[in-house]
Amino acid sequence: MLRRYFLLFAVIFCFSASAIAQGTSTVSGILTDSLTKKPIAFGTVNFQRAETALKTVLTDSAGRFTHTYSDNGSYQLSLASIGYTTKKIKIDLNGRDHQLGTILLQPAVGNLGEVAVTGNRPVIRHEADRIAYDVQADAESKTLTVLDMMRKVPLLSVDADDNIKLKGSGNFKILINNRPSGMVTRDPKEVLRTMPAASIQKIEVITTPPSRFDAEGLSGIINIITTKKVDNGYNGSVNVRHQTPGGPGANVYLTWKQGRFGADLSGGTGIWKVSGIRVLETRITTGANATTLVGAGNNSVDNKWLWGTASLSYELDTLNLLTLEINPYGGYNRQITKQQFNLSGQTNSAYNTENNRLFEWRGSDYTANYQRGFRNNKDHLLTFSYKHFSSREPNNSAIAYLNRQNFNLRDVQQENKSSFREQTAQADYVVPIRKVTLEAGLKAILREGSTDFQSYTLNPGTQIYELQVGQSNGYSNEQNVYGAYTSAALAFKKFTLKGGARIEYTYVKGLFATGDEQVRQNYFNVIPTLSLNRKLRDGESISLGFTQRIERPAIYFLNPFVDRSRPNIEQYGNPDLVPVLSNNFDLGYSYSKKGSLNLGFSYNFANNTQQTVLRYDPASNITRITFLNIGRDRKLGANLNINYPVTAKWNVSANGNLNYIWLEGMIEGLLTRNSGMTGYVSANSSYKFEKTWKTTFSFNYGAPDVLLQGASNDYYFMAVSGSKDLIKDKLIVSAMAANPFRKFRAYTNFVEGSNFSNAYSRENYFRRFNVNLVWKFGKLQGSIRKNERRITNDDVKSQSAG
Repeated sequence: MLRRYFLLFAVIFCFSASAIAQGTSTVSGILTDSLTKKPIAFGTVNFQRAETALKTVLTDSAGRFTHTYSDNGSYQLSLASIGYTTKKIKIDLNGRDHQLGTILLQPAVGNLGEVAVTGNRPVIRHEADRIAYDVQADAESKTLTVLDMMRKVPLLSVDADDNIKLKGSGNFKILINNRPSGMVTRDPKEVLRTMPAASIQKIEVITTPPSRFDAEGLSGIINIITTKKVDNGYNGSVNVRHQTPGGPGANVYLTWKQGRFGADLSGGTGIWKVSGIRVLETRITTGANATTLVGAGNNSVDNKWLWGTASLSYELDTLNLLTLEINPYGGYNRQITKQQFNLSGQTNSAYNTENNRLFEWRGSDYTANYQRGFRNNKDHLLTFSYKHFSSREPNNSAIAYLNRQNFNLRDVQQENKSSFREQTAQADYVVPIRKVTLEAGLKAILREGSTDFQSYTLNPGTQIYELQVGQSNGYSNEQNVYGAYTSAALAFKKFTLKGGARIEYTYVKGLFATGDEQVRQNYFNVIPTLSLNRKLRDGESISLGFTQRIERPAIYFLNPFVDRSRPNIEQYGNPDLVPVLSNNFDLGYSYSKKGSLNLGFSYNFANNTQQTVLRYDPASNITRITFLNIGRDRKLGANLNINYPVTAKWNVSANGNLNYIWLEGMIEGLLTRNSGMTGYVSANSSYKFEKTWKTTFSFNYGAPDVLLQGASNDYYFMAVSGSKDLIKDKLIVSAMAANPFRKFRAYTNFVEGSNFSNAYSRENYFRRFNVNLVWKFGKLQGSIRKNERRITNDDVKSQSAG
């Protein structure tokens, strides 16, 4: 059966690759100044019928334009440019090409005075399968970080511990420029909290991902677009900032293009260093040996990272393009936690702990793409891609016990060395045939992950740390995913329909270094997707979407390493985890004219979902945390976004999401249920003063999260920011003050089991200030070509999605 499916998709792929749209006509020409005989760059060519504009194309730096039409009939070309008299030409398309040659435009009579163009660029755009937030159209983009900007994006929220949620869920994937990045795979908030929003073009929330995307991410995909359209010559920017508390950071961007060669270079570094963070843990157990454990203390964090990106492009000719991308990154997170514990019950004890933990990460990915275009249509493309990604993540911890009273546990040191390698090969084919765009593709992902974990305890007699063989082992995991997809997009004047299917076969093999235990899994999935967007009256549209999504556990969740870095708590992965399949339905309404309104409803359900489970063992007095496929989830949600320009200088917006969640699962033979309402709301008001001053006020509130065994607390966030162009479009200074009336804000997680209740509270710095300085330089003309299709491995759940 598997062979038949792959044969079917291979036949579809090969057939599509040989199909060429019939009955098309290509219209081309060169706009030229009638007096100087110089080409007119960036002139407009409007294809009209009955005085209605159907299509607009721009001339390039040499004055050339080319456009392919599949519909025959009579058209009128309206050719124009600022400072010239508009010229109109009638043409009849009958399936043959029209080479209009040199077209002369007459300079307009009279002097052209200064022209000021004003208008409000729409911040939010609603499409059939996604919502796009135009960051550059937001006045606060010069002041906020990417993480803070996400508080304003429809369907997204950021809780009190800076965890990102999509429609109230942590099960999603983050892409940067349509592809995964090692920087944000494990813990995106650490990078995004210091990445300036000024470096971002837009943030897309893809609720119904097309079939060309891998099927992972139960709630959807967050796609951060940083690529800018650039021109011949060079330009760049330097951004330096300082946040209190936190630390300094810097980002550099440089673009250069000469002839057929282009390069985008960027890099950044940041520091997040804080101390005095208060931590409180309380565990109350029931039964014959009831106990109460209270631990209080403080935590300090020293987090540093460095990343870089190089994107190189070379045009062999107008139809053939080669690109190469290199993305190295690295950093570390050191945390020192000092606490005092008191255990009361039948036996009382007390002790202090000093927990020193160092987590490091470093890696790089390399991607090569070849894109082949076709003369009949610029959207007719064939792409081949290869990607190699590797990373290493050593994790060391040491816990020392001090001031012991009736307590005899030994000091512990642990090492967990993890590495990961991934190779991907992919082919994509896109062919437009009249109003239909067909896509097909093949893909293979080969993954290898390994971890070597060792545990040592201190011998009080020799003061030497001794290896604990029973708590040390190695684990390797191999996961191969073979996929194929086909999809079609049908576009009419009033509606757009997208549909497709993706098949994926997954093979998993896990081996322990010692012992005979093995993990072997293989499964086959057919993932459908369907979305419809219907235009109603002027500025109104409605959309419908359905898709299935799959969640494969990453090696972090599979790793059986037992983390004993917190006293009385053990946390470990589960090699027997299996993937989860979710069904998602979306209904949306969008209105955009002077302002914009987006209203959406969603419903999704999944069985056998991966849940974080806590269990208390009274014999050892230890709480154990692991991950199990026991959940049955249902969620009904609604979201609303309003953006309105009160005046040309004053803009207000509001964003909200409300979900009702039902959860249930079997824990130690007992059916556990939980349900409740959760959501968030945010409001923003921005004003542009005279002389390039801008200011914004924002407020956010988040309701408690609903967990299978408990809930979190609610939270709020407020900020005021301002910016000024010191040198117009060259030197910009901005500042922000967040939550000025409160220094700390606690993030609390409450969990309850059959024989215990556990509360964990960590106070984050709530009040903070930052200052940014951006310098832009250089001048560009023309543009660097980018691949239209590229590798996007979005099929594995990241750690932060838990």
